[in-house]
Amino acid sequence: MIVSAVLVLMMQGGFACLESGLVRAKNTINVVVKNVVDISLTGILFWLFGFALMFGPSLGGWLGFGGFAPGDDIGAWLLAFFFFQLVFCGTAVTIVSGAVAERMRFAGYLIVAALVAGLIYPVFGHWAWGGIVAEGQGWLAAAGFIDFAGSTVVHSIGGWVALAAILVIGPRLGRFGPGGRPIEGHNLPLAMLGVLLLWVGWFGFNGGSTLALTPSIAGIAVNTMLGPVGGCLLAMLWSWHRRRRPAVQDMMDGILAGLVAVTAGAHSLSPLDALLVGALGGAACIAGVALLERLEIDDAVHAVPVHLAAGIWGTLAVALFGDPSDFGGATRLEQFASQLLGVTAAGVFAFGSAFGLLWLIARFNPLRVSRQQEMIGLNIAEHGASSSLTTLLDQMYRQSKSGDFTRNVPVDEGTEAGEIAAQYNMVLEKFRTETATREQAVRAVHRAKEQAESANAAKSHFLASMSHELRTPLNAVIGFSEVMREQTFGPLGNRRYQEYVGDIHGSANHLLSLINDLLDLSKIEANKYELCEEELDMGETVEGVLRLVKPLAERKGLTLRAALPDPEGAEALPLVLADERALRQILLNLLSNACKFTESGGEVRVSAFREADGRVALAVADTGIGMARAQIQQALEPFVQVDSRTRKADQGTGLGLPLAKSLAELHRASFVMTSEVGHGTEVVVRLPLSRLVPGTGGELPVAEGDDDPAIGGGMGGASAA
Repeated sequence: MIVSAVLVLMMQGGFACLESGLVRAKNTINVVVKNVVDISLTGILFWLFGFALMFGPSLGGWLGFGGFAPGDDIGAWLLAFFFFQLVFCGTAVTIVSGAVAERMRFAGYLIVAALVAGLIYPVFGHWAWGGIVAEGQGWLAAAGFIDFAGSTVVHSIGGWVALAAILVIGPRLGRFGPGGRPIEGHNLPLAMLGVLLLWVGWFGFNGGSTLALTPSIAGIAVNTMLGPVGGCLLAMLWSWHRRRRPAVQDMMDGILAGLVAVTAGAHSLSPLDALLVGALGGAACIAGVALLERLEIDDAVHAVPVHLAAGIWGTLAVALFGDPSDFGGATRLEQFASQLLGVTAAGVFAFGSAFGLLWLIARFNPLRVSRQQEMIGLNIAEHGASSSLTTLLDQMYRQSKSGDFTRNVPVDEGTEAGEIAAQYNMVLEKFRTETATREQAVRAVHRAKEQAESANAAKSHFLASMSHELRTPLNAVIGFSEVMREQTFGPLGNRRYQEYVGDIHGSANHLLSLINDLLDLSKIEANKYELCEEELDMGETVEGVLRLVKPLAERKGLTLRAALPDPEGAEALPLVLADERALRQILLNLLSNACKFTESGGEVRVSAFREADGRVALAVADTGIGMARAQIQQALEPFVQVDSRTRKADQGTGLGLPLAKSLAELHRASFVMTSEVGHGTEVVVRLPLSRLVPGTGGELPVAEGDDDPAIGGGMGGASAA
């Protein structure tokens, strides 16, 4: 029994390797510490009173009482038996550790361990195994319940408590819900080593349950070997079929489930039966894993499917596959009823008491770590323990949060984390170099932008100043030339001199017009142009501009057409709120431009109309020389002449279209220009609905929030097609 107990104690190392391999690296220290502390806590509690409650003289088959804190006086055999049963109790307790890994507080786990070691395991153990060393059987044993080495007493009890605990504390962050995913362990080879250690320790678990060195140990050892073989092979085949690959954790689960399943009947099964029971134990585990995932119950290491599902199956399998001579005269059906009674009693007692107590405790003292602690890992949050890798990750995380990349992270020479840190520092150096280069470029751009803005402001100021300075003498020239044209006597009455005076007057007016355009454009660029808004009749405005342009069209031999709706008709235009001078300037510039670039015999058309969405539009079209699509944007730039095929006298400063576009934008109107080489140009200016004067004619219903259609919105509303 002492040798077997040592083998069972080695299973604690197997559990530690298995669980730490199946969790993330940031929680491995926490898992290993729990496996060390729970056997220590179990040792003191089971020695003080657990052994007495489980194996003391029975109080009505429900509870043992006697043999507290056993010492040398009880004899060597009973001390060996106590040692053997203590490590059994430790196994039941540590099953819970893996299930709740990565999110349960260490103090909360100690509460669970104390609950199992001090109450649940000893009490149920007395029901099933009481009477082995003292008077009075437990009530389940008296009812014929058979559990040779603890498929239910040890494994199902641990599984029921684990299920209760994970239901109370909930799943790990990111396991389920939106974006949920399986959380893979960080070291599967270590986990597989843990499985092998458990497999070896299980020979002490099952073999030692004979409580004596007898020939039956040989058959028990063979069954303990074949059960996990069946579980492993079935899980491997299922995984290969379902996942198209032999998944490692499926095979590990199959091995452990096979071991759990044969534990209850290891003394009563034939080798073939053990192989079959182990294989079906693996199937029960696979089904348990699928059920938990479907119910979104998070078991970090599949402890519940392995120990609870396979434990229930193994306990029931005793009646189905065991030797009937071991049933004490009961039939298989009667024995099955006894096994089912034991399984049910374990579930009601272990799960009910654990869930109730843990739920009550959680109301006053949280069993789960905080969200932040879970994210940084329990190694640091619970134990203040760290490693070169976790330290590096913490420093990288801090840099990502602060945005301060001026310092390199420390390099731990000779470790994998050190190699990662060295590479990360190289990335930091490259990042800093690139950042410095980009910052220099940004500063250069800012300087260039400031210089450009300064130059633009100086240009606008110069244009405004010079325009004012030039307008005064020009107005004098225009005034005196008008006076001179009225003189009909003396030298000025000569027809030749009258022509000179007319040329002076016309040139001065043309120059004044250019200066006004420059002044208006500079004001718009400086955001100092103020609209003088009033209610205007669009038809009258168009007709007034046509009278000014008509002489120009006649001189070039052009047909000038206007399309205006009947002011008394159903399609009459409403009044618009606009700056009359600016609106006349827009039309004058567009019509003058159209006449300039249309050859003799061509046509220039102007129209004003109401569009389907209610907006008022002005359109100026010609049959002139047109331009390519790529030249339209260029034509809207100040001081640019796109085409040189017009007569020198017809060429201007290139301010007509840009000024018209800018004045339209000041009214939040759209400015759409289309053109085709050899087929003419058309410009459409659409005033927004907000410019219509309510109650002046045929308002259209407008959807809420759609006052100004996107095509006419804002200073950026102008476009060139």
